[in-house]
Amino acid sequence: MNDMCLTNLQSGITMVSAAAIEAFTARLRGRVLVATAAAYDEARTIWNGMIDRRPGLIVQCAGAADVVNAVRFAAENQLLVAVRGGGHNIAGNAVCDGGMVIDLTPMKSVRVDATTKTAWVEPGATLADLDMETQAFRLALPTGINSTTGIAGLTLGGGFGWITRKFGLTIDNLLSADVVTANGELVRASPTEHRDLFWAIRGGGGNFGVVTAFEFRLHELGPEVLSGLVIHPFAEAGSVLQQYRQALENAPDELTCWVVMRQAPPLPFLPAEWQGKEVVVLAMCYCGDLEAGEKAMAGLRAIGNPIADVVSPHPFVGWQQAFDPLLAPGARNYWKSHDFMELSDQAIGILTESIRQLPGPECEIFIAHVGGAAGRVAPEETAFPQRNSHFVMNVHGRWRDPAMDQACIDWARHLFEAAKPHAAGTAYVNFMPEDEMDRVEAAYGANYGRLVEIKRHYDPLNLFRMNQNVRPIEERGAA
Repeated sequence: MNDMCLTNLQSGITMVSAAAIEAFTARLRGRVLVATAAAYDEARTIWNGMIDRRPGLIVQCAGAADVVNAVRFAAENQLLVAVRGGGHNIAGNAVCDGGMVIDLTPMKSVRVDATTKTAWVEPGATLADLDMETQAFRLALPTGINSTTGIAGLTLGGGFGWITRKFGLTIDNLLSADVVTANGELVRASPTEHRDLFWAIRGGGGNFGVVTAFEFRLHELGPEVLSGLVIHPFAEAGSVLQQYRQALENAPDELTCWVVMRQAPPLPFLPAEWQGKEVVVLAMCYCGDLEAGEKAMAGLRAIGNPIADVVSPHPFVGWQQAFDPLLAPGARNYWKSHDFMELSDQAIGILTESIRQLPGPECEIFIAHVGGAAGRVAPEETAFPQRNSHFVMNVHGRWRDPAMDQACIDWARHLFEAAKPHAAGTAYVNFMPEDEMDRVEAAYGANYGRLVEIKRHYDPLNLFRMNQNVRPIEERGAA
């Protein structure tokens, strides 16, 4: 193996000898990939097709010991470090140029204890992996809406989806975690051990170490939920959104309804004349008794004159994967996001006007319906502070042709700026693109100062900086 030049953003270029790399590799159960390896290009490819980075080393870890060795090797050689779980992060932080990727994708174990209703989950597992294991026991963890998402990044940023209103955020169900800190020590973070670290990883992202195992509380659910889509013509968007807002004012925690506005994909139940035309989709799920769900959804399903209504009992595992075809890997993606306390008439007007200016057939706006149990946790109880927001908007720029980059990015940015006066001012860090690092402090609000102190304690040299970065106090305001 030839000597390799690895980029370090802290101190320029570091030469790592072939002997050092070989000695490091010999300590691993997993494997190390360099640029000449056959599996290298596949290993550096992540969900967002805009990200094309070439790390110097990709360390595919087989277990916690490999992660410990990788962190120590990176620290000793002053390497830039990226940590890959599911590789789904919009900013592309799972991979870096020149440095080391600690690749956790081989670590996919999910162990369910049906008696205690808990699960131990390794960081390479996806939401699909988790759902398949937990639903075998009619148990569930509140997670996101795209089953190819990795559990690690989703959890560390907060985690919300179809059953969050009933059971809380993903982090609200985290009981403990095993974490490799920047000094290469494996510690347990829980309400009784390393409590400051446990607080920080519940929303503070990958700033404080590499999680090698999560312990979650599970909830009884399934195997079926009442769920599905109600699709409306876009011409009725203003009225539909106003009635949607009203129908949710007294919604029970079991009911969640998200809005999707986009050009209609070729869905098998949609008349051909509507495919490719702008539509408003109400996507709803009731995680409780099916008969009670029919009553709870009646107001939403009575809105307007829908093109299609395909709400019915579905396996929970299937509903968790319903949006996967619209979020498949490989496309180019750029997102912008706002939290909203309410959907004002002004905000609705801005959103609907933006749909009239869609730059491409895959661009869309998601409006997530949150609150419920997640909103009854005090903002200071976890690093994740956005407990009062009732809606989360994700402006989802998505396209295939690089020639469309500027048009799609400009569309997302324009909508973001137009909606800003009506938003809460906070943000969901998992939805933040790489050009929003100046927004991190605002995203954490009053919790940011405590995060900085914990960062200084566990990672004073900012080894873990490929994330929505919380800088140690000494580096606040640095580039």
